[in-house]
Amino acid sequence: MSATRATSQPKQRSTADRTGYTVPSSQEIIITIDGPAGTGKSTVARKLAGRLGLDFLDTGAMYRAAAAIMIDRGIDREEVGELVSTVIGADLHFDWSADPPTILAWDHPIDHRIRADDVTELVSYVATIPELRSHMVRKQRVIFAQHPRLVTEGRDQGSVAFPDAPVKFYLDADPAVRARRRIEQLGLENEVSLDEMCRRIAHRDEVDSTRSDGPLICPEDAIVLDTSGLSIEGVIDAMERAVRERVAALIDLE
Repeated sequence: MSATRATSQPKQRSTADRTGYTVPSSQEIIITIDGPAGTGKSTVARKLAGRLGLDFLDTGAMYRAAAAIMIDRGIDREEVGELVSTVIGADLHFDWSADPPTILAWDHPIDHRIRADDVTELVSYVATIPELRSHMVRKQRVIFAQHPRLVTEGRDQGSVAFPDAPVKFYLDADPAVRARRRIEQLGLENEVSLDEMCRRIAHRDEVDSTRSDGPLICPEDAIVLDTSGLSIEGVIDAMERAVRERVAALIDLE
């Protein structure tokens, strides 16, 4: 099946209708959300999971945690083996009692660290390391085994980590829009110009789409949403409708 592109803005609905549907508690499902930086993946994934009664996995936080570990432990870029073994030893996992889930390393929360500018600068490099990506994908699959009702977002979730996911989304947006969102998300309004963030976004896109292991691609069977002119609620409305249809089809097949 080829990727489906959503071109019209979703109809607005009442708050009650927006929050009235949840995936049946007996239904196991994984929903993947991929796309480049600044498309709203994390925010949308968390809110969609909350609306549907599912758990939320932010895989970007895992790579950011690895980048923070690399910086704080003084590991050089050439020391790939040391980095991978250190990340494995850190046993990255999430505290699922928090909303959104808090990432921990060595059983200590490090959310306060992973959004720092030095981590943001390094994470695109860290994400290109094949041995590290293989470890992260294994961890993500273990998480799904433990949380079999999951919304997961990243750059290779529908293409590599969970290629058989019944619902896949790919979010995109205009580069300038993405840059503005990224500045706001990271709280860098007084530190980074829009032009500089556009440059960083373009560089990250190039790195993510050309790496040999788990490159950023749009899965062939993904639903594509351009979020440039949509509100968060508008995006989630469109995604919820697609999930409803797919869950109904899955139930019919059982």
